[in-house]
Amino acid sequence: MQVALGPFTATSGSAIVNVFDVGHGCTQGDFVTFSGATGLGGNITSAVLNKEYQVLQVVDGDNYTISTTATANASDTGHGVSVTAQYQLNTGLNISVSGAGWGAGTWGRGGWGSGAALNSGNILRLWSQDPWGEDLIFNVRDGGIFYWESTVGTALQVPPTTTPATRAVSIASLSSDATCPLLATQVIVSDRDRHLIAFGADNGTGTTQDTMLIRWSTQEDFTEWTPQATNSAGDLRLGTGSKIIRAVETKREILVFTDTALYSMQFVGPPYTYGIQQVSTNTTTIAYNGFAVVEDNVIWMGLNKFYIYAGSTDELPCTIKNHVFNDINLTQSDKIYASVNSEFNEITWFYPSASSAENNKYVTYNYAEKAWTYGTLSRTAWLDRGVLNYPVAASTDGYLYYHEYGNDDGSQNPPVAIENYIESSPFEIGDGYQFSFIKKIIPDLTFVNSTGTPLASFTLKMQNFPGANYSQTNSSTVVQTATVPVEQFTQQSFVRLRGRQATIRVSSNTLGTRWILGSPRLELQADGRR
Repeated sequence: MQVALGPFTATSGSAIVNVFDVGHGCTQGDFVTFSGATGLGGNITSAVLNKEYQVLQVVDGDNYTISTTATANASDTGHGVSVTAQYQLNTGLNISVSGAGWGAGTWGRGGWGSGAALNSGNILRLWSQDPWGEDLIFNVRDGGIFYWESTVGTALQVPPTTTPATRAVSIASLSSDATCPLLATQVIVSDRDRHLIAFGADNGTGTTQDTMLIRWSTQEDFTEWTPQATNSAGDLRLGTGSKIIRAVETKREILVFTDTALYSMQFVGPPYTYGIQQVSTNTTTIAYNGFAVVEDNVIWMGLNKFYIYAGSTDELPCTIKNHVFNDINLTQSDKIYASVNSEFNEITWFYPSASSAENNKYVTYNYAEKAWTYGTLSRTAWLDRGVLNYPVAASTDGYLYYHEYGNDDGSQNPPVAIENYIESSPFEIGDGYQFSFIKKIIPDLTFVNSTGTPLASFTLKMQNFPGANYSQTNSSTVVQTATVPVEQFTQQSFVRLRGRQATIRVSSNTLGTRWILGSPRLELQADGRR
């Protein structure tokens, strides 16, 4: 957009420049690129001004500040002329904020009858994206739909460009169809039939979003949306729920989750293009990114349980459900991220604990062994191995990390050992009516792919009453002694423990150690009560 002549005001001795633009619409942290500006007369030259800047502070609806790369002097008395400012999308929130209205915030906040200080609708900024050939179509949740061309600019741009595009453009700007959607909750490019599908789209007006409406473009053309006898564009509206939460594509169908129901959407061909069927009700979803797809199965986290869809919807039994859902920050549930680690048949949900605003915990489900584990780790997003040899995850510290790469924690320099353990639940003889006496353990594990001198510790703990402290503990170190002709390690360890219930723990905190647990054996016998 063309801003007023002379929008810049500099102060001698400062690198902070004020920008005057009536109704700029910026928020703090937004980005703007200036072009066509002349210098201000001193150190603030045209080369300093004509570049991309991040909005430092919003002064009011017509003024904001930027921090330039030069310090103004007494000669910087000009204001620049013929300036064009290109604003990017407003920077979204990186934390969800509770809305205004009855019940918002704590009881008694502010005076009686005073308005809440927070605005409704302040949700986390999330994106959906899907490739269109070599190009990319993406959508900001409950916002615009955009197209980015990867090699020769925006392919449908008129006139066409000859250099790679640096910015995406709205699909509406490339379309002559007046009903092209401007708003959506999510977009998907159907792999099977090449339609662009917009979930929670507007009805063509670009002003009112229908959060239960599904629209799709004609086949192979994302710019044509008006249904006609000569195309395959169309729409349908879901009947159960108040909004579409997420759509998930599998090999044979697209699952559409509303806040209260689950639908199966399938390509049926002309004249209807898509058919849809409700497959379950009264299911919940906790987060936009709380879904994982394994083949044709979808596994997701609900508000207080886990679900699986494999042709029908069922609750997924979870042995640690209370541990997870009793310590989770639901205000920041949009940050929950489900990831697939296909090498180990695992699905992991990273989530914020009750005392944290960022993801700092995880719960993992091994769908091959049907086993659950949990732990502490800060990750915000995940990409399974495929194009890259190792999974890549993003962290709250702003770094990307390779996972399953090496045996140690490479985020520190030098690398440090990863402390790890697995611990059984208590076991006993005769439901705890008899005391047990344990005198020997035969470990069973392998240190394959370890480096250095790998070792692990087997720890046995005994207690006499449920919930009591462990009264006896005995540990034994298992050390690898040979790798050829077969791997050898500590063969047996003698211990001496007595109690009603026993727990076994295997752990390691040694550099280069990688271990896989087999079936360790214990020599135990019933013992007297005294």
